[in-house]
Amino acid sequence: MAVHPAPLPAAGHARPTAESTPDPRLAADWARRVDALSDEVRALLAVVVAEGGQVVADHFYGDMLEDPRASRYLNVDQVRERLKPSLQRWLVALLSARAGDVNALQATQEHVGQVHARIGIPVDLVARGGRMLKDDLHAGIRRHAGSEALAIEAILCANGLVDIALESMTRAYTRSREAAGQVDGAFRLFSLIQNIGTERERQRALLLTWENALIYALMSEHPGAATPLQISNSEFGLWFLHKGMASFGDTGETREVNLIAARIDSTLRARLPEALTHADRRELLDELRVGADAIRSLVSMMFDGIGDLESGRDALTRLLNRRFLPTILRREIALQANTGRQFAVLMLDLDHFKSINDTHGHEAGDRALKHVAALLVENTRGSDYLFRYGGEEFVVVLGSVSREDAVAIAEGLRNAIALAPVALADGSTLQLTGSIGVAVQDGHPDYERVLARADAAMYAAKRGGRDRVVVDDGGLPDPPGAQALRR
Repeated sequence: MAVHPAPLPAAGHARPTAESTPDPRLAADWARRVDALSDEVRALLAVVVAEGGQVVADHFYGDMLEDPRASRYLNVDQVRERLKPSLQRWLVALLSARAGDVNALQATQEHVGQVHARIGIPVDLVARGGRMLKDDLHAGIRRHAGSEALAIEAILCANGLVDIALESMTRAYTRSREAAGQVDGAFRLFSLIQNIGTERERQRALLLTWENALIYALMSEHPGAATPLQISNSEFGLWFLHKGMASFGDTGETREVNLIAARIDSTLRARLPEALTHADRRELLDELRVGADAIRSLVSMMFDGIGDLESGRDALTRLLNRRFLPTILRREIALQANTGRQFAVLMLDLDHFKSINDTHGHEAGDRALKHVAALLVENTRGSDYLFRYGGEEFVVVLGSVSREDAVAIAEGLRNAIALAPVALADGSTLQLTGSIGVAVQDGHPDYERVLARADAAMYAAKRGGRDRVVVDDGGLPDPPGAQALRR
């Protein structure tokens, strides 16, 4: 509730998700509370909101604008023109609802929770916003209630309705943040371990190197100090601590590896100072090798489990697929907030792609997509992110760019595509062109907004004749018949 308890405008790429599925138990509780409202309480709440709604909204957003964390998501014009009226409408809908309104109300709160999660509003600000609203409602109820008994009844009812709305928001917020965290973690792993097979074999070899060193030391007459032999000090142990844990995350397998490694090191510290017979050394070595085998097995399981990360790359073009796009955009938004560095999104769509497939076949279409992907790699910077967004659409995320930089890069891409025909299997060539939409991040914390703006600009490029670059500087509408323009 740090920004507002009413939904943000629909972002161009927002789609229903599992996180927005209403909870039937919560809906039943909500309906029960709504049905329990007496006519007298309903009338009192209606008066409170009608006469005091503007004051509540002024207090709410006045406080939020003074908070540095909340003010990041707000500006004065947005608050005055959209958010204050939206808050008042939300209060009316919440406090005057009937049982038939509950499903729509719950869906609205879940959408708000998803938006709050997407833009990273701290959950304590949401809770504080709820507390402020209830305090103001309490004051209004006491002013207008004709009796203490009615005031208490209305306050209890208002508290329950605000709390259940917050619960719906929090439910969606939590699920969305958890899902985003899983993808963020997958991307960290994906970026750290691009060549899974090579990294797996390297770590197996390092574990074997530690094991061989241990065998040599224990079989010698003077094993020496335990510290250099500890697995935590080996190259494998250091990799697992600094990179493996960061990559694989806190899982049952990583916890088990840490426990086994700790037992190995504890055993070495306890036993090596002793005077060991040959039989003692052999027994100790067998015990430690059991632990090493268990670690080897667990690490193999972890690498097997990340084989699915190849799905992070598009199988045809080898560009990133859209799975990791929210992760990248959230990082760029945070970087802009912390450093002021702008970023831009390019949405590129190949012109007349359907006719390529229809006339030349899908093999020619695949060649065209791979050809364009290669041109994107050649004509962007190493710091840029390249995605196959779906079908014949590509997305480029340009970090640390001005508007002029973004347009220049987009024009370079458009020109490269137009000047480099794709070679077909029969030796002929096929001319390609692309329409590109450009949107420079405007400071809004919701990554869906910059995507929607780039998408709108790309459609405008299609509508304007294709093979061109269009920049969205302020909210281009999605044109009628946009899907037809893709063909």
